[in-house]
Amino acid sequence: MRDHEQEFRSKGARLAAVGLGDPNYARLFREKTGITFPLLIDENRQAYKTIGLRSASLLHLLRRDNMRARKRAKAAGHKQHRLGKDPFQLGGSFVFAPGDVDRFVHLSKTFGDNASPTDLLTAI
Repeated sequence: MRDHEQEFRSKGARLAAVGLGDPNYARLFREKTGITFPLLIDENRQAYKTIGLRSASLLHLLRRDNMRARKRAKAAGHKQHRLGKDPFQLGGSFVFAPGDVDRFVHLSKTFGDNASPTDLLTAI
C-alpha cells in the first residue's frame, strides 16, 4: 500500500492500517516499512473480531497459494518482520465511504492473500 499511497490520495482517499502489536511494535514496524499513513493499534483484537477476520493454522504454511505469495514477496525484496502478538491472525482490506458504506471488503483466506491495490483503487 505504501507504494500506491499517492494514487489513493489523488482519488481523495486516505489510507490507514490496523495492527495487533503494542505501541513499541507499531513504532518499529513504521520504521522498517516506511509507511507514512496512520497505523492504528488493536491490542485486544476488537476490530478483528467485529469484522470477522479469520485466523490461520500451521497447515496454512503448507498451502500452495501461501507458498506462491511468499515467493512473490521475497522476489519483491520483502522480508518477514518480527512476529507480532498473534502471528496466525489473518488480515483484510476494506474501502469505506461516507455514510457507513462498504465499497470493498476482502477477508484474507491465508497468509499473503491480500487485495490488490488495483482492486482497492477501482472501488474508490
